[in-house]
Amino acid sequence: MAARGVGLLTRLPLGAQRNKVQRSLLRLLSCPGTVAADLRREEQFSGSAETGSEDRTPKKRFSEVQEERREQAQRTVLIHCPNKISEKRFLQYLSQHGPVNSHFFYESFGLYAVVEFCQKESVASLQSVTRMPGLGSEAAVPFRSRYFNLKLRNPLNQAAEQSSVHCSHQSSPSSKKLFELLCCAESVDDQLTALLKTFQLTEENTRLRYLTCSLIEDIAAAYFPGCAVRPFGSSVNSFGKLGCDLDMFLALDEIGNFSAQKTSGNFLMEFQVKNVPSERIVTQKILSVIGECLDHFGPGCVGVQKILNARCPLVRFSHQASGFQCDLTTNNRIALKSSELLYLYGALDSRVRALVFSIRCWARAHSLTSSIPGAWITNFSLTMMVIFFLQRRSPPILPTLDSLKSLADAEDKCIIEGHNCTFVHDLNRIKPSENTESLELLLKEFFEYFGNFAFNKNSINIRQGREQNKPESSPLHIQNPFETSLNISKNVSQSQLQKFVELARESAWILHQEDKECRSSNQPWGLATLLLPSVTNNISFVKKRKKPASERIKNLLESIKSSSTENSTDTNGKRAINTQA
Repeated sequence: MAARGVGLLTRLPLGAQRNKVQRSLLRLLSCPGTVAADLRREEQFSGSAETGSEDRTPKKRFSEVQEERREQAQRTVLIHCPNKISEKRFLQYLSQHGPVNSHFFYESFGLYAVVEFCQKESVASLQSVTRMPGLGSEAAVPFRSRYFNLKLRNPLNQAAEQSSVHCSHQSSPSSKKLFELLCCAESVDDQLTALLKTFQLTEENTRLRYLTCSLIEDIAAAYFPGCAVRPFGSSVNSFGKLGCDLDMFLALDEIGNFSAQKTSGNFLMEFQVKNVPSERIVTQKILSVIGECLDHFGPGCVGVQKILNARCPLVRFSHQASGFQCDLTTNNRIALKSSELLYLYGALDSRVRALVFSIRCWARAHSLTSSIPGAWITNFSLTMMVIFFLQRRSPPILPTLDSLKSLADAEDKCIIEGHNCTFVHDLNRIKPSENTESLELLLKEFFEYFGNFAFNKNSINIRQGREQNKPESSPLHIQNPFETSLNISKNVSQSQLQKFVELARESAWILHQEDKECRSSNQPWGLATLLLPSVTNNISFVKKRKKPASERIKNLLESIKSSSTENSTDTNGKRAINTQA
């Protein structure tokens, strides 16, 4: 159920018809009912992403955020409500069971309310007065969850007080609104920041994700008391966009370990357990049982698939109430560690997330990425490329993984399945970057850097932050930061990599050629222009041309770069273009 925020862009005319596309967009943006007026009334962006300046208040560790969110979710319930309801009476009714800390409504196959109580006891109180539904000829599975269905006793008597409630949006904006938002911005920096704020997970969506994990944890805890179901990946690493899938991790490591420190004397007590030949078989058996439970007993869990023979066994299902497509795994601690690493990088400098979101949006607009598995570049690979690029700036915007490891203390030490996953957890111990380059410059330089990167011989390595000789023949080699023998982009084909290079060169050329005086709120410019279809998407044209557009654009970039070098002194440490691509 991945979001398709810019899906419309990829279906617009291609190549030589770019001008027609722009004229169509002008008509589109001039239609009545657009959000331009609303956008001007919205809060103005602070601009902190332009220079990377950050609030110096202490930042929470990833583990602290996870625990706070998990505890919050345990005090929260999910309620399916009538389409018309009195919000005041609704809250008064729930307050009988204890004070309500916060709540919000959203729509997904009906109207739903997420209600957070101040104490866990309020949830138990509400469950104690909740009845099993009468289904007539059908029978109900008697499962007491925190997912409720609210009905009105006397709908006719309450009709006068019923009203429509304000619903929190849970999806990305349309392509029309996206283009209007970008065209109304004051600068390219503001465009990137606006795109980030538009697509990033909202507070409500994040709370709904943790609540969904908590509801699944209630089911798993019937078999494994003391277990935890934690979100990982894009839901927690700060790079998730509205509509992204929900990856879950069933953590069983803490079971039986909580009393280890209390053991004393000459006796040692152990649980009686069943033994199987390998950890993989344990994982498959656990997920098989949990999958059956979700399918037969999990309210709102539909389309359950047990994919147990994959490299990382998982259970895939849709959670109807939240609208999330979910993947549940276990024994996958390295993935959780990767989420923490990305969270740390995203928190170190505000420009990181803005640049990653824009590059991902650009890639999706040109079909470089896809929600369907295949030979495409993944969002994870793109994020690694952005991090690597920012490590290569002078001065660096992001530290290498090895430098983060050197800052770690004994508490940070982490070895998972023989892989060293150690790095500092406390963000406040990492010195902020002195780099003050703008987002506009970084966007241009990103396209130039990878438009001329020697992919044929070099690999990308964020652990050391430098180019290395490729250890294998894959077209694109990006070293897994923890499982260093693995290539996270091994799936990418040569044709897809070449498409990425050509688009990167063309985008760099567009940004260099753009006349700032021509910028208008009624005409695509800057980032909006980059999201328009490109001649490199016209496959039939690419096959016929004698000289690739990438070569022409590459030559133009070289001339632009050389002329700018002659006219000004490079004080930002820009990297010279490598022509050995």
